[in-house]
Amino acid sequence: MPNWKSKLSAVAVAAIAVAASVPAHAQEPISIAALYNVSSGGLASLDGPSLNGVKLKAKMINEAGGLLGGRMIDVNAMDTKNDTGETATAAKRALSIENLAAGIGQSDTTFALAAAPLFQSAGVPFVTSGATSPDLPAMVGDQMFLVPFGDDVQAHAMAEYAYDKLGLRNIATWTDNGMDYTTGLSKYFKERFTELGGEVSLEDSYMTSDQDFSALVARLKSAGDVDGVFASSGPDTAGIIVKQIREAGIAAPILAGDGFDTDLLTSVPGPKLSTDVYFTTHAYTGIDSGPADEFRKAYTAEYGNAPENAFAALGYDAMGLVADAIERAGSAEPAEVTKALASTDGYEAVTGTIAYKEGSRVPSKPVAIMKVVDGEVTFDTTVTPQN
Repeated sequence: MPNWKSKLSAVAVAAIAVAASVPAHAQEPISIAALYNVSSGGLASLDGPSLNGVKLKAKMINEAGGLLGGRMIDVNAMDTKNDTGETATAAKRALSIENLAAGIGQSDTTFALAAAPLFQSAGVPFVTSGATSPDLPAMVGDQMFLVPFGDDVQAHAMAEYAYDKLGLRNIATWTDNGMDYTTGLSKYFKERFTELGGEVSLEDSYMTSDQDFSALVARLKSAGDVDGVFASSGPDTAGIIVKQIREAGIAAPILAGDGFDTDLLTSVPGPKLSTDVYFTTHAYTGIDSGPADEFRKAYTAEYGNAPENAFAALGYDAMGLVADAIERAGSAEPAEVTKALASTDGYEAVTGTIAYKEGSRVPSKPVAIMKVVDGEVTFDTTVTPQN
């Protein structure tokens, strides 16, 4: 009779020998820190969907077998509570996580700047899914990567759309002076609009916490021949601005950047006042095939509703970009992931192809223009700025 006990013992010994030959961390999860403002403030309307996108992409990767031959992704989500101090604290906690490969997060430049320098000092890549200042990589260092286009690109796209498509020639700008994002956006819009031959005849400013815009409305009404308003706003004030301009009987088109890509834009003023508003966002909305269609279906199945805005797609793209870099690097070690991210050239994301040319670490992507009429937000066109 065969000695089954002996044979089983031999198999067990062989299995142990194989396991011993594999590095200890080979099957350990790959940790990704996700820093977002999800519990308070208007930014939660952007960051919540973005975090959902990150989690969805990680889940899909895990269900397909994970990365590097079977390692699962562990998304460590941290609520930064709409506070830069809390953001810095969360970044410090994130950097103590075992097997951390990268950080992802934030839909605003000010908050990205509260977290990313700490990742830079630790030599860990930080990929922002929604902060759009083109100066971020230069300000932070070689660990900083953007998934979205820069504010120069979206502001120039809106300036060209306003001048060429809407026929506007004399613009007023309202700028939130409390955000790096909004101050840069206004600067880039004015730069391109005046290059085209337009005029910015009124420049007004406010702070993020402001709720009463009556003084700005009064100056706008007395400005005379102004035929449009560029509102450089984050999500907190988007709906309030539209509401108070329209309640004053001003019918001029209202233009904005992707800070208007929030449900607060229409829910605060209501459908009757939410009209003749145009804003830039990330160009997946008008695409019904390929990665965009796959993303929409997966997001709807996972969360029971369609993606709330383009920031959901940006979070999904950020997780996908990091996973792609890990696979190409053949490693989840931060230094190797950073090298792979920097060499990205042609990653097909939902919001457009990502390539970091000549070390820019900011992708060049087309810009979607959204149109709001009677509370309905629809895709109008895509603009790639001429310059």
